[in-house]
Amino acid sequence: MLERIEKMCEEIERETRRGAWNHGVTAYAIDLLDELNEAIEDGYFDPAGLDDLNALEAQLLNGADSWSAYSWGGCSLIYDYDIAKTLCSPSELKKTRNGERRPNSREKWLDTQARALYQAARKIKRAALNTRTR
Repeated sequence: MLERIEKMCEEIERETRRGAWNHGVTAYAIDLLDELNEAIEDGYFDPAGLDDLNALEAQLLNGADSWSAYSWGGCSLIYDYDIAKTLCSPSELKKTRNGERRPNSREKWLDTQARALYQAARKIKRAALNTRTR
């Protein structure tokens, strides 16, 4: 793994994480960083692009126009149960019957995942700024 990506992972994992939501967002961020590292190793993304936050987010989106399109396009988890298990506490998981019920009245699980992915990308961009060589 690229040294800077490792530093970014460490920084994200060091952040105070309380609650199932924050643990889930961090898990998404680590998954996105793994995909980013793979893109760098395979020559699809120049590591210098880590300093360009727009290029970084475009790479994280993997061709999708938005985090909603990324989520709904099947680029991340696709089953409601898996998304609920990633983002919910045991009591919330029970309340939603393991993802059978919607997370709230305004969203479906893929919308909730898109929101979590957006927050994960923000964590990654913040970590990229903080690990930049000065």
